[in-house]
Formats: sequence, C-alpha cells, structure tokens
Amino acid sequence: MKKIICLSFALALLSIPSFAQKKDKGTKIEPYKFETIIENPITSIKNQASSGTCWCFSGISFFESEIMRATGEECDLSEMFVVSNAYYDKALKYVRMHGHLNFGPGSSFSDVLTVLETYGIVPESEMKGLNYGTTQHMHFEMDEILKGIVSALIKNPNQKLSKAWKTGFRDMTAAYLGKIPETFTVNEKKYTPKSYMESLGIDLNDYVDISSWTHHPFYETMVIEVPDNWRGRTAHNVPLDDMIAIIDNAIDNGYTVAWASDVSEDGFTGAGIAVVPDVTKTIQGSDEARWIGSAEVNGRPLYTQTPCPELEITQELRQEGFDDYSTTDDHGMHIYGKAKDQNGTEYYMVKNSWGDAGPYNGVWYVSKSYVRYKTTDIVVNKNAIPAEIRDKMRL
Repeated sequence: MKKIICLSFALALLSIPSFAQKKDKGTKIEPYKFETIIENPITSIKNQASSGTCWCFSGISFFESEIMRATGEECDLSEMFVVSNAYYDKALKYVRMHGHLNFGPGSSFSDVLTVLETYGIVPESEMKGLNYGTTQHMHFEMDEILKGIVSALIKNPNQKLSKAWKTGFRDMTAAYLGKIPETFTVNEKKYTPKSYMESLGIDLNDYVDISSWTHHPFYETMVIEVPDNWRGRTAHNVPLDDMIAIIDNAIDNGYTVAWASDVSEDGFTGAGIAVVPDVTKTIQGSDEARWIGSAEVNGRPLYTQTPCPELEITQELRQEGFDDYSTTDDHGMHIYGKAKDQNGTEYYMVKNSWGDAGPYNGVWYVSKSYVRYKTTDIVVNKNAIPAEIRDKMRL
C-alpha cells in the first residue's frame, strides 16, 4: 500500500479537522450511534507510526486473529521480522530487474504470506525493530538508505556485481530493525523462525487473495496490477457481490478478513467513519448548501456527523474508479466485526494501525458501500468462503 497514505494520511487523521464555523440551523444532527452485531477476537491495536508498513501490521493482525480462532491462544508476532525479510527479497528482485520494479516500504498482504511461508516468524519480543533510538517506528532514513543501496547497484560501477552487497544490505536492515534471530525460546522451548511458524496451529495453504475486476475473467486467478504487488502473486477474481458475500460469511462464522483499500476519499474521515455519501441527497439545510454543495454544520461535512444516504455501488462504478485512478491501493486494515447505526444500516468494524487515533480508539466503522467501492483486495481463510462460491473458484 502506498507510503503517502499509510503514513502521511495517518498523521493527518489523528484528530478531526477544525474549520471555520458555519451554523446551519436548517439541519438536524443526530450523531452516529453504533450497536455491535458481531465482534470476532483481535489482538491489541498497534501503531505503525512513521512507517509505510500498514500492509504488514494489518496482515500480521489478521494472522494473529487466525491463530486465536484456531487455537484459542493469543500471540504477538513481529511485524519488523516480516518487513526486514520482505525488503531483502525486494532488493534481490529490484537488482535482478535492473531497477524496473517498485522499491520502497509499501507492499501487499501476499508479501506477509510469502515471508511466513519462506522465513517463518518470531514473537514481537524477539524483534521489535526499534534499534535506532526511538520509541516508535520512524523509517524515513532507513527507506532512503536502502533505496540508495539498490540504486547504486544497478549502476554497476565495477562492471560486475560483487558478492558482498547482499550481506551489506542485510547488515543495514539489521542496524535499523534488529538482527533476525536464528533461534529463540518461548515457554522454555527452543525454536527457529520456521519451527515457530509451524507451531502456531494454522496452515498457510488455507489463505487466498481475492479481488473483483471486470478486466479479468471471473472465477479465474489474476495478478492485481498495483505497484505494491511487486512479487506478482495472484488473486482469485470474483464478482463484486461474491466478494461481499465472502466477507460477510467470514465475519458471521468467526473469521476475520485482511482488507486493502483506497482511503484517500473524502468519505474516509478522521471521525472514525468511512462512507460514500450521495451528495445529491445529503445537501440539506440552507439555500447556500443546496446550490453550492456546502453541506456542513459547525464547519464539518454532514456525513462525518450523522448517517447519510450513500451511492449505490455497482461492478461498473467500481471498475471505473480503478481504471481512472480515482481508486488506488493505499492502505491495509483488518475487518473483524459488524455493527449497525441507528437507522439499521450495517458497517464493518475495522482495526487500523494508527494507534488509538479517532473517536473509536483506532477502530473505523466502514460502510458496505465503501467496501464495495474501494476494496482493492482481501485475504481470507478459504474455509470461510461460502460453499457455492468456493466451488466456482475451484478451491
């Protein structure tokens, strides 16, 4: 997911914006009131802080919930173990492709899965990734240095690459994120990263990536064409209604969902709400608001304060957003429950990785319309997919 959203937008949303006050006496405000329908277990909300690693925080959160679901045991896994190994793999591929690859802190859920499959995992206590003198993640310097290393390599100044650069790259990531443990002890038992992964009670073959686009055949696999999918891993392409049915079935049956989305929309707000307002139906109150669209009360958009009518999201509208760049792959989060507002409208409960930001302490209430419109992909346990859809996907 894009660094600019995972980081800069996160910082901007730490508080609800304050604008010049405009009183609109013609609009009655009834604040959002949410009632939880179902809430599946999640681990504590973390803070990616000044790093473009939303993909890892949300992906690890998803797998922590899967481990709890499967075993009843709570664990705290190291995000920076994944980041370090993913950066190394990305450097290898970037150099092999002579720089014709997206290189930076952003990535995708499939990267988390690949690292778990290839390298294993360690507990957070074994690799916190804060070796550079701060109490929260701050990756700007590291990101620039790592990009500098691979940029220098593809210039090939010695006319032949040495065997030293891979060790040098690993040493640089270790300087910032910590050395990757070869062995460690948990509950008096010795593990390697691979053996620890194998001990956690889940089968990594159970997890599938799913999306919904009309420029690929439905019920076939495809590569999602976003820069952060640098590994080129495939996803299953299903109709939009099926993708939503998969999310609903998962949540309703005790599973959770890793969710990648565009959060650069006005409807994704610092008020902990994400909606797709139908502005033709939300312009209320003053004559000025009706004619020039300033549907605000006390200087804030109406839809951030009270439930509003939303756009009807079709497969075609969703595809149009992807094709014209108004939908981009921005941010990874973790869907773990459902709630309804005072009008009975359902929302997904979403765990973010921005600490306790917003009025719901790190949780966002995201409308189904928003998920239909702006999802770029999801990862889910294949056993959470409805049987009839799973058959069509040949899983």
